[in-house]
Formats: sequence, C-alpha cells, structure tokens
Amino acid sequence: MRRSVNVLLCLAAVVAIGWSGREIWRVWDARRQIDEACAGLVPAGRVLALSPAGGRITHRQAEEGVIDLGAGTAQDCEIFSTEAGEKNGEDRGGRWFFTGAVGVLPADRPTVADGPLEDLVDSGGGPTHPDQPLGGGIAGRVTESDVVVQLPCAGGRLNGRPVKALWARASLQSPAPRFTDGGQLGAHDRAVLAETAVLTANNLAGRVGCADRLPDPPADVPALPEGPVPAARAEGTCAWYREGGFARRPELPDQVVESRTDDRLWDERCGLVLGESRAGALYLAEADDHEYLIRPDSPGQWFVSLHTYAGEDAKNVLLTSTDLREDPEPATPGRAGRSSEDPIWWASSVCDGEPQIHTMSLALSYHRLVTPRMEQVFRAYVEDVTARRHCTDLVFPEKPAFRAD
Repeated sequence: MRRSVNVLLCLAAVVAIGWSGREIWRVWDARRQIDEACAGLVPAGRVLALSPAGGRITHRQAEEGVIDLGAGTAQDCEIFSTEAGEKNGEDRGGRWFFTGAVGVLPADRPTVADGPLEDLVDSGGGPTHPDQPLGGGIAGRVTESDVVVQLPCAGGRLNGRPVKALWARASLQSPAPRFTDGGQLGAHDRAVLAETAVLTANNLAGRVGCADRLPDPPADVPALPEGPVPAARAEGTCAWYREGGFARRPELPDQVVESRTDDRLWDERCGLVLGESRAGALYLAEADDHEYLIRPDSPGQWFVSLHTYAGEDAKNVLLTSTDLREDPEPATPGRAGRSSEDPIWWASSVCDGEPQIHTMSLALSYHRLVTPRMEQVFRAYVEDVTARRHCTDLVFPEKPAFRAD
C-alpha cells in the first residue's frame, strides 16, 4: 500500500512539473510575443492581465502592426489571443484583442475638426458613451474601448527630430460581449488599460530622452456616463449652455453630449443635439420656407459640435471639407474665421503660452435654420473655455462670418 501511494505521488509530481513547465513556457512565450511586437515599450504583464488575454498569445506578422520607431512617428502593435477567439465563437486561431500605439508630437498628420455629417450619438437610437478625462493629474482620455495619454517631452529627440510631446494608447480591439459590462469595458480592464497606457508612455519617454514621467493613474477609472442628456442637466463641458438658457429657444438643441472638464485635455468637446421630437417639430415648422431643408430621420442628425484643441494638436488643425475636390482649410492659430465650403467656424486663443483652436461645426441642412443665431452660442462656449483655462489673446470670427450659405 505504501509503495502504491509513493508511486501515485511521484506520478502526480511528474504531471505537476510537466504542467507547470508548460505553463511557464506559455507565459514566457506570450511575453516574448508582446515585447517583440511592441519594441519592449508596452508592459507585457499588464497586457496579459486583460480579460481576453488567455490561451496562446501571438502578434501580427506584418510591416504594419509591429512598432518600429525608426519607421515613423506613429506606430502600433497588434496582439492576438486564442481564448478571445474561442469566447467570441470562433472555431480556431487567435482573435485580435489588443492594440498598443505610440507617437510623438508634432505629428505628421493634422488634427481634423468635426464635419457637418458627424455622428455625435448612436444613429440607431442606442446609448452613447462620450469620452471622459482620465484624471489623476494626467492628460488622458478614456473611451469605450481604450485609454490615451499624453506627456510633455522636454529635450526629447527621435530619429534626429526634436520631440515636443508624446502619446500612448492601450486598446481592447472590438471587445466581444463576453468581455464587456453593459456594452462597456469592465472596471478591471479599464484600470489595466490605464496602467498600460501610462507605463507605455513612460517607457517611450525614457527611449527618446524626455525629462518628465507620468504619475500612476487612478486606481478606479469610472465607467463612461450615458448620453445624450437633457440640456437642463448639463454640468460638465456643456454647463455653459444650461447656464445661458439656450435650450429654451425651440430652434436650438435641447440635449447635450458632454464630458467632465479637464484643462489638461488636448481635445475637449461639447456636443449639442436636437432630440427627435424637437428636430421633427422644427422641420415641420420651417420646411415650407426652406426649399432644400432635409428631414431629420435619425437621432442626433441635427447637431452642433464644439471642440477645443490645445498645445501641439492646435498647431495643425484642418477644417473638414465635404467637397472632395477641395483641400481642407487650416484653422490658423492667432486668427479666426469660417470654412469657405461648410458650416464650420473657428476661433483661437493662447493658454500658458500655447495656442488653442476652438471650432464649431453645424449639421448640414440644420445650419440653414440657425446660423445667424450661432454667433452668440459659439461666443458663449469659447468664453467659458478660455476663462476656465485662463487664456488670453482671444480672436473671434467677425459677425459677417455667421452666414448660412
């Protein structure tokens, strides 16, 4: 009996050693895959802590999807997991579940302002979850599937070019329902993505010689609030709209899509939308007098989108053009005006010595009804942002710029 027990214990030990050895190899290989794809910038341990990061981990084998800082200023790495594929109902192979991305500023690509055909809310009538600031003293933004952070970079250089700032993004790629909570990332994955983005930014800062580092992100990253909400409840980036009583006018939006305010953000938005009943009533009241007015047939189709772009992002802002034959026009710091083609306006200011561009985009067709009245709305928005951010040198479009044609 004793001999039999000893044999069984030995066999169990051999099996355990074999299993643990295979598990150790699996984790080691997963880390190797992530480090290889992400140039050692993205913390492999944090990626492996994400909910879909089970099974065999691989990375995309292509020129794109692998970080190579020598090849450009914006790079990403794409990571696959067999467990993510299996839980999404796929029979075999891995599913792309994570993207780590990095870049430096000034960027090669411009920032493009919202156009007059933008979707500020879910056109199917589902919930909209507006982006929110990360907080914790970090210039960061949380979306439905990722966390993006920025970091000033004094003294940095990449490929012989000076770096003014850098950014890093950690994303769960098209997360399946199995890995979401009510359509959003769960609290665990939000926290892990925030840690991943911050650590990636700090790793890149060390690589290119930046003097500063980001602090640890907040341990609790709140879920995104649902929108749109009635204008009477606005309390963040659209609080000025409620305070000004604008929604009492039947031709102006009665709902807002907003975020918490954070003066560190390089792109802060206030979205104003007409609810379906208000949009429908306004159309019926005005259709006979406006030959080319298009009936709004989806939620949020009539809107006003207001943005403030700060710092390096403000130095290269283009106004979207719906005419593909026309090049987008620049929104130049120190100046103000209107797009020559579309209902888009911009103002500019200076905050802490850095430029800021403030834009307003109106939905096509809706702009025919309200453009002359939007001067007051735009000015109220810009004055609120510039006062909150202690900006100076405000330049605002002249009154003739607010025309509907």
